Amino acid sequence: MKYRQLSKEQFEALHEEFATFLATQKIDVAEWNRIKTDNPSMADEELDVFSDTVWENVLAKTDYLEHFSEQSINLFKCNQDQIHRIVIEVKKEGINLMEQKGFQWFFNNSNDDEVSYYKASKTYEKDRNPEVFDLIEKGANITNGELFEAMSEMLAN
Repeated sequence: MKYRQLSKEQFEALHEEFATFLATQKIDVAEWNRIKTDNPSMADEELDVFSDTVWENVLAKTDYLEHFSEQSINLFKCNQDQIHRIVIEVKKEGINLMEQKGFQWFFNNSNDDEVSYYKASKTYEKDRNPEVFDLIEKGANITNGELFEAMSEMLAN
């Protein structure tokens, strides 16, 4: 397996897609129920293949990621050949960027001396999608990139 198996909730949300996936392999509901009962390892293999297919599709469409912690925000732009990163660190006592109040403080005080910005870019060490997946597994969320682009524009000026 290239990534990880989808959670039960994710499979439930994608039940129609999973049914279509099974149908492409000429497996109907009755056959699937038989496989689950008689050959659980084969059922697990089908779940793994479907999971990898879903992850590949999601990762291929992922352009931006964000990861928030109490003192920092990591923003990523995932191009085909390179990943670009903006790190925002807030060293002001009592500010927690994971809370609305803390993020609002940052938004209103982005030029404060206790706010630092770092930018970097790197070529992927291995294939793009596994590296993007690794960031998601470490807590990054897929986003529309508005914050990355706003920060990128601010830092360019």
